[in-house]
Amino acid sequence: MSAEPAQARHDDRPAHDHRGHGHSHGLVPESIKRSRDGVRAVSLSLVVLLVTALLQVVVFVATSSVALLADLIHNFGDALTAIPLGAAFLMRSAVAEKRAGYFVVLAILVSAVVAAAEAINRLVHPHPIDHLGVLAVAGAIGFIGNELAAQVRLRAGRRLHSPALIADGNHARIDGLVSLAVVASAIVVAFGLDLADPIIGLAITALILRITWSSWRTITGHDHHH
Repeated sequence: MSAEPAQARHDDRPAHDHRGHGHSHGLVPESIKRSRDGVRAVSLSLVVLLVTALLQVVVFVATSSVALLADLIHNFGDALTAIPLGAAFLMRSAVAEKRAGYFVVLAILVSAVVAAAEAINRLVHPHPIDHLGVLAVAGAIGFIGNELAAQVRLRAGRRLHSPALIADGNHARIDGLVSLAVVASAIVVAFGLDLADPIIGLAITALILRITWSSWRTITGHDHHH
């Protein structure tokens, strides 16, 4: 009779140790290895994105470009998603990992709202943009930084079979393309089309919303081809 409570107690604990990894007790080191690999990938991409965003902040202060603001807001948001993802890998919890994936989607959505608000404000209250050459360089920095972070996350996500990490990698990759829009903004403003800057900011917002949807599908398991 006493075997049953012991079994019940034993059944309560797997969520803490190896939930969601399909490993038996003899393969605990495999889950620890996965945990370390995930934390390493998340940490490296966090450093890359923080450096990228900080460099862009310096340029934004000098240029006041709304297209660049939309980009650097998203880079910071992208960097912050590393915190719950890293925690999930440390805990080796599939539930925490999935919740981190939902946080990724929420972070993208919030950045879209902030970028939209700033773009609309700039349409209503136009502001001249200076230092166009530096602005273009900042866009290039954003593209390179995001592509590096995306490579780190996507490779680790596929290796570790982590939808949350893959979703984060995919949206970092598309963020790199968003950074190229900043370069486009600098070019059109150089030709005297000042209104094009907030319009590109709104286009970035639309792209961020699209990323939100594709990331949601990845996390909820509707997008198995990625």
